[in-house]
Amino acid sequence: MPLQLLLFIDERSSSQEHIQGIQTYLQALKDDYPFELETVNVTQEPHLAEHFRLVATPALVKITPTPRQTIAGTNLVAQLEQCWPHWVESVQQEESETTEEGSTVQDAVTHSTELIRLSDEVFRLKQENQELNEQIKFKDQILAMLAHDLRNPLTAASIALETLELTDQNPDPQKVEKIKKQIFRQAQTQFRIMNRMITDILQTARGKNAELQIQPQQVNLQALSHQILDQFQDSFDRKSLNLKKDLPQDVPNAHADPELIRQVLVNLLDNAVKYTPEAGTIRVSILHRTSQKIQITICDDGPGIPEEKREQIFEGRVRLKRDEGKEGYGLGLSLCRQVIRAHYGQIWVESSGNRGSCFHFTLPAY
Repeated sequence: MPLQLLLFIDERSSSQEHIQGIQTYLQALKDDYPFELETVNVTQEPHLAEHFRLVATPALVKITPTPRQTIAGTNLVAQLEQCWPHWVESVQQEESETTEEGSTVQDAVTHSTELIRLSDEVFRLKQENQELNEQIKFKDQILAMLAHDLRNPLTAASIALETLELTDQNPDPQKVEKIKKQIFRQAQTQFRIMNRMITDILQTARGKNAELQIQPQQVNLQALSHQILDQFQDSFDRKSLNLKKDLPQDVPNAHADPELIRQVLVNLLDNAVKYTPEAGTIRVSILHRTSQKIQITICDDGPGIPEEKREQIFEGRVRLKRDEGKEGYGLGLSLCRQVIRAHYGQIWVESSGNRGSCFHFTLPAY
């Protein structure tokens, strides 16, 4: 097995003189003992410098015979003069015990590069495996929660329909009509809750990197907001919530997918109702920010969101301490951000202390 060396160089002009001196000295040593030399530019192949744990250049690495030895610095020639006799002696001692017959310096470089690649691949696979295990565990938890939480609105809707059947026995037609309207609204609310749960689950099952298929069109945000707020009236009444609206008529239409924006508004209003205390206030407003952007804001009187959590809540799977005992899975805001980003808009939250939060999102004007 020949003596195998790697010379690591860089592109600094101050290094060139030292490098030429080393190469000239090594050429002279070929008459003393044959060796193989490979030159590596660390600028072009930094992974090899990292693999051989180099801290300075120029540097000379003896690959074979083992053990590996590295000398570095501006006085390489002086160091090489001291090391060379020992290196030659070690080669002569191991010639009869060679285990990699026919190996070259290029083979060693290739082997080192392959080791680095395999190490990176193993690390990547470990990360993927960990993420997949987390996803499986998360989906198992979600399925269990879904099966449990669907019972509540399903039972309430079932009771409402059974009550509707009993109203036919009431002799007062006006009272019957009033009861029917209340029951229909209650059933509608419960089915909406179930639909939101299922929508959140199905969207999450697609994965956080799944691309949303949007079908943008001209959307009247004022009309859409009024329509959704009417659907929430029963929820507002149950908690005696005050609704303050600022939905000007002169706001231009948005260029958006109406069903996806409906989902965003429903999710944000659901959260506002959930966290606003009895007799609290919910505010909904639309603002024409620029000629290109329209901003929608939904504010509540809830417990607020800590500053350090205001970005995390949009990442999904994040449930704050205030969420304990509340229905939902911490998915809604993550889905909202996916939808808004698909429309090239932004979504964020502002919260003052422990009292109230305002969620804002923007959409492109038509």
